[in-house]
Amino acid sequence: MLSVSAHTQRGFTLIELAIVLVIIGLIVGGVLVGRDLINAAGVRATIAQIEQYNQAANTFRGKYGFLPGDISGTVAAQFGFVARGSSPGQGDGNGILEGPIPYVANGVGSVEVFGEAPMFWVDLSTARLIQGGFSAASPINPPVSVTLTTSPTMDQWFPAAKLGGGNYIYVYSAGTWWCCTFWATSGANYYGISAVSKIDGASGGGNEGFFNTSTPGLTVQQAAAMDAKMDDGLPQSGNVLAQYIAGGGARQQSFVGTAGTAATAGSATTCYDNGGTGGAPQQYSMGQNNGTGVNCALSFRFQ
Repeated sequence: MLSVSAHTQRGFTLIELAIVLVIIGLIVGGVLVGRDLINAAGVRATIAQIEQYNQAANTFRGKYGFLPGDISGTVAAQFGFVARGSSPGQGDGNGILEGPIPYVANGVGSVEVFGEAPMFWVDLSTARLIQGGFSAASPINPPVSVTLTTSPTMDQWFPAAKLGGGNYIYVYSAGTWWCCTFWATSGANYYGISAVSKIDGASGGGNEGFFNTSTPGLTVQQAAAMDAKMDDGLPQSGNVLAQYIAGGGARQQSFVGTAGTAATAGSATTCYDNGGTGGAPQQYSMGQNNGTGVNCALSFRFQ
């Protein structure tokens, strides 16, 4: 007897293939839409953070007569805040968030380890105007260097940004320090957001310590969206700027995509372009990889 063990086989029909492709398309589309929704939610939450801190700082100033961190020693003692030093940059009431002059020449405004900038968060949390246990900073004495794995943690110096990506929010006053020359601050205070990996409390020759080490932690999409929602949508004008405190190495206040490095039409590694001829404004590099490159960091002027 002839034994038949073969199975009847057939391929997919065109209709079945079409159905499979539609299902795959729906899944991929759903993943992309979900990612976009999560990204947009992170941007909105971080904008709300900045607005909350700005409102809290204004409430603090209205109640105590000084910016948090900049509050004078007499008033701080009266209301139970952390004791201040007697030198500029330790709570001098001049309206500019600075580092203390005995340690950092000219009270440069990008000091984040001690002095008025990190005390900004301590004062706001002490006054119960924001949540968080920001207790590690000192207005007087620098700590050892702080990294993402040290104890106390980075989160006790300043808050993590809601959009994640290793981004933190810090405050500083405009002005630049480079090698051995200091430029005075302009009197403008900013919230900065970038991916901070270290705040250095070790003083080197010429007091090179005491600064953030950070890198761009925002995608171009995120930076452009935040700028458009809060300001004019342009990276180098208005109250939202594509700049941040870089630290590390020479520990200067650094800028993202400066005229010397940004491509004229933008590139896959720049936050924004140089602008066109005839004084055209600079634009975020959204035409490169749909703006998905993690190339940006931002600063928001106090309002």
